[in-house]
Amino acid sequence: RILHPKTTPLPDTMYSSIETSAIPRAPARKSRMILVGVVLVGVICLVGFAANPLGTAIVPSTSSRSMYRAGPTTSSIPSGGSGISSSSMGTMGAINNHNLKKMPKGTKFHCNWVAGERALKGHAKADGSKYRVAVIGGGPSGAAAAESFAKEKGIDTFIFERKMDNVKPCGGAIPLCMVDEFDLPESVIDRKVRKMKMISPSNRVVDVGRTLKPNEYIGMCRREILDGFMRNRAVDLGAVPINGLVTKIDVPRGDSDPYVIHYQDYGDKTAGGAGTPKTMEFDVLIGADGANSRVAKAIDAGEYNYAIAFQERIAIDEAKMEYYKDLAEMYVGDDVSPDFYAWVFPKYDHVGVGTGTVVNRPDIPKYQKAIRERAKDRLEGGKIIKVEAHPIPEHPRPRRVQGRAALVGDAAGYVTKCSGEGIYFAAKSGRMAAEAIVKLMEGGTRLPTQQEIEDTYIADYDKKYQATYVVLDLLQKVFYSSNAAREAFVEMCDSDYVQKVTFDSYLYKTVQGGNPVDDIKLLFSTVGSIFRAQATTPKDRAFSNPVESLKRL
Repeated sequence: RILHPKTTPLPDTMYSSIETSAIPRAPARKSRMILVGVVLVGVICLVGFAANPLGTAIVPSTSSRSMYRAGPTTSSIPSGGSGISSSSMGTMGAINNHNLKKMPKGTKFHCNWVAGERALKGHAKADGSKYRVAVIGGGPSGAAAAESFAKEKGIDTFIFERKMDNVKPCGGAIPLCMVDEFDLPESVIDRKVRKMKMISPSNRVVDVGRTLKPNEYIGMCRREILDGFMRNRAVDLGAVPINGLVTKIDVPRGDSDPYVIHYQDYGDKTAGGAGTPKTMEFDVLIGADGANSRVAKAIDAGEYNYAIAFQERIAIDEAKMEYYKDLAEMYVGDDVSPDFYAWVFPKYDHVGVGTGTVVNRPDIPKYQKAIRERAKDRLEGGKIIKVEAHPIPEHPRPRRVQGRAALVGDAAGYVTKCSGEGIYFAAKSGRMAAEAIVKLMEGGTRLPTQQEIEDTYIADYDKKYQATYVVLDLLQKVFYSSNAAREAFVEMCDSDYVQKVTFDSYLYKTVQGGNPVDDIKLLFSTVGSIFRAQATTPKDRAFSNPVESLKRL
């Protein structure tokens, strides 16, 4: 099941669902932030960039006892659902007494049958049943959550995914700490990036990566490979996969009443491509179903602002791919994005070329054309093999837990500003939520309460990553606000000191700080850079987007 991208072609589907309707229901370390804090406070106070027009476009998070939690808010999430297409199970197998299709040992779907059998056995409660957990969504957050739940044999775990061969639009960058924490094999990493070029609005180029150690790198992966590996690992541990689209969720009225999930079962081939309407009952829900989360809508989790990320996969010749062997490019300028950056990231046999924006989403095709133009020398003769676009949350939802349902990953809004990173935080939040809930369920003998989930999963996640979200939010507001600020940002990145602090923070997910003397020096040099850039850099192009910019998910 571990697909090596250089030797094994991606199959039409990674696995299909089994029939499940007949299964009986189981009734730091505090990091110093001197560097970033001093620079940002100094820049904001002395130069006033915090008052730029972008400030009104980036919605700040609400807060109460927890970092991003607020009271009930009516959601206006458009219809969507979890996931990605289906295909047949291939080799036929025998039907057992529970209507589970037994696949021959050694076939790629044998693990589905094994997982289904496990869900019928295990350690039962006094009445002979077990509590059931449904993980909606099979990306990194859902797969990580399902893996943690599946390790607890006193709980039945199911994972829903609409498309088992998901190809999500994504830069695909993962930090070094994720490779270790989630025990990812070499086969899921296409490229190890050790060098990066930062290109300013005036096309000044700064080489980044000089401070990396020989064993340090940024992993570049394709989501269909990474997600498939993590899902399969959860299935091997006992999670039951359901190839289906969740269409509706009925929330319980009582403290111990079940959630009722309505879904289209695409694993049932008798219904054709539309799938078969089915329902199942569950005691706990994990919403890992992305920006258009059905679970978030069902629990009235509230709205968030969002970016549109757009990417083209472009196949280029071997000589040009050699240039990108361990190199990524990051472009800034209002021509490629008014509030973010554009990128050229290497994959195993192509490059991902993309951009994103929150404040002017309708013009994303124009920004994509601009990044192709700026990188045209290395993309010349390339062939576009896939075009992708997807909404990306800009801040956590006002509510992330309601009853016995918890949101993780993009559904919760765990994408960082400035870098736009979401894969690591998705997987980490899925694992943290599941581990907290498993502990609260005490071997499957009780159900957790909303307050308990908030006091463990939510409180622990916010405590661990609040500083990271706050710092990156401020950085984006300051340095992506105008071409002058972007020029100063690229110039600042030419400092070895800045590179070391930045890479250490990214690779190991802790906000780093240096010594106060270097911090003060950086402050004054950055302020000087901004003043110089203001005098020499053309002003940003004006745009008007008064209606669409108010849209929320």
